[in-house]
Amino acid sequence: MATIENISPLAPAEFPALPVIEGVQFASDAAGVKYKDRKDVCLITLAPGSAVAGTFTRSATRSANVLDCQRKLGGDASSGAAFFINSGNSNAFTGRAGEGSVKAISTSIAEATGLPEDRVFTSSTGVIGERLPHDKITAKVGDLVAGLDAAGIEGAAEAIRTTDTFAKGATVSVEIDGTPVKIAGIAKGSGMIAPDMATMLVYIFTDAKVAQPLLQQILSELTDTTFNCITVDSDTSTSDTLLLGATGASGAEITSSKGAFRDALEEVMLELAHLVVKDGEGATKFVEVQVTGAANDADAKTHGLAIANSPLVKTAIAGEDANWGRVVMAIGKSGAAADRDLLSIRFGDILVADKGWVAEGYSEDDAAAYMKRDHLVVTVDLGIGEGQAKVWTCDLTHGYISINADYRS
Repeated sequence: MATIENISPLAPAEFPALPVIEGVQFASDAAGVKYKDRKDVCLITLAPGSAVAGTFTRSATRSANVLDCQRKLGGDASSGAAFFINSGNSNAFTGRAGEGSVKAISTSIAEATGLPEDRVFTSSTGVIGERLPHDKITAKVGDLVAGLDAAGIEGAAEAIRTTDTFAKGATVSVEIDGTPVKIAGIAKGSGMIAPDMATMLVYIFTDAKVAQPLLQQILSELTDTTFNCITVDSDTSTSDTLLLGATGASGAEITSSKGAFRDALEEVMLELAHLVVKDGEGATKFVEVQVTGAANDADAKTHGLAIANSPLVKTAIAGEDANWGRVVMAIGKSGAAADRDLLSIRFGDILVADKGWVAEGYSEDDAAAYMKRDHLVVTVDLGIGEGQAKVWTCDLTHGYISINADYRS
């Protein structure tokens, strides 16, 4: 299994300096759910009045935690809220036992914090189909509550990792009507990444004041252009959860779904999404797929994901092989509208195919040299409309097989 000693070559140099978000506190600890001698549980509390929005996997086999969080969204915010996360066990496909674990953890946290049980949102990530040893978790709740700290977000980012090789964080500050507003978030994700809502586990916090329905609208809309546009291996998790908490502590009130706050939140979400791809299991290359000229935006995204999810495209990229024929193949199989004789493909600035044929003056040597980079852009123009989309992925290497062949050991 990937460990912190085997950090992705695409990882940032260090964890970013995330600001304190007034009204949010963090605690993390080692409960021994699966991993030995590493943090694997995290508690986050939000002050009274905090609005909570969320998006979740649409998997038909989603976990008990996801179902419970979906049920609790939109409740009374007057008392505040708590997020709890454990790594090492997904509490998915565990039947009534999974529901019992969620109840036991939520009740324990509610009693220790004074929050209503329906304001405790839990997430679990890790192995599917094994019962969650929730007694190990509830035994740590007292320590977690005692350790709550407004500056503890980096520890929380560490505690939610599974096969992640580095902790992930992002932040943006923005001014709303003269008042500074802060947004900061953390994420985990490395494999089983092909979102169908949000992705993996993501927790974002802001001191802006936003009514819950508007916060939910903004989050849902931005999810489609950020987390729903990344893929590592085409597999959607049973546990994907994205929660967004707005404490209102800055006093800056957001009343529109457009504008500076939305743009800043999108920047944080996109950075976290990109970090997940850069930590893709075994990844050595970060790839942006740009599709233009499609019949519509939906078709553009379909083509983009077909390219980004293709094992043949991804292994060619891993081998630094400028095999643009595999891109042609992926477009043809996507099911979205395409015309062979209008199609053009670029690797970076290099035109490799044009109007259904290899581009005049195309140099295989130039393309091969470009493929050696660790950040690549593949651009496809369909030539049939105005639709466009961007999708992000990584290469597929032997490392992915090694990590997942040993995942349960």
